[in-house]
Amino acid sequence: MPYDNVILEKEDSIGILYINRPKAMNALNIATIQEIGQAIDEVKMDEEIKVLIVTGAGDKAFVAGADIIGFMGLSSAQARYYSDEGEQIFRKLDVLEKPVIAAVNGFALGGGCELALACDIRLASDKAVFGLPEVSLGVIPGYGGTQRLPRLIGEGRAKELTFTAGTINAAEAYRVGLVNHVYPAAELMEQARKLARQIMKNAPLSVGYSKLAIGQGLQGDLESGLRIESDFFGLCVASEDMKEGTQAFVEKRKPQFKGQ
Repeated sequence: MPYDNVILEKEDSIGILYINRPKAMNALNIATIQEIGQAIDEVKMDEEIKVLIVTGAGDKAFVAGADIIGFMGLSSAQARYYSDEGEQIFRKLDVLEKPVIAAVNGFALGGGCELALACDIRLASDKAVFGLPEVSLGVIPGYGGTQRLPRLIGEGRAKELTFTAGTINAAEAYRVGLVNHVYPAAELMEQARKLARQIMKNAPLSVGYSKLAIGQGLQGDLESGLRIESDFFGLCVASEDMKEGTQAFVEKRKPQFKGQ
């Protein structure tokens, strides 16, 4: 479907979602957040897409934050509504049974940092900058930043970054575990595609169930997580992909997975 603020492309089995407001540094207004949700739904329904890459249009910003002007003048109830809506839309990335790679090509501030945090794997260009500046504007992160960041980099580092409204460059983001890899800007998208192709060599069901097992397991204690893992393991063993994978291993050939 056509969008005004995002672009969704498909290259073979890779979906690429561009946040496309380069004149506004790809800032997230309400319409853009809603279109992100619609695009995620489209990816979910497209059986050909196995991996999603999220990036920003242009070479300056992944997403430079929320469009502050659009949130000025809201009542407390309205602000909470839009925070809830944004959180639920970003949550769609958590529960999407397809891996999501953030290719952070520039500024990832505020809502942009939160969007990257909602992805499964983060790759950054050497020009990327991360931060949650909300407290300098009199608010707090409203799209999951206070919850996902400490789970990813630890409570102390997350509090420092949030309380100071400071920023960190790509090298520091890699050091603290916020991103998986850092690449020269010109190589970022090809490296994201390379990672996507590497993931797609494996059984789609197994990859999707692994994502869900990790995500659900992290929400509880180890014992609960182990039960979740066993449940998904059982589903995998009953799949056609498991039969194909083991047969291919015995026959010393590459498996032809169908996601069934």
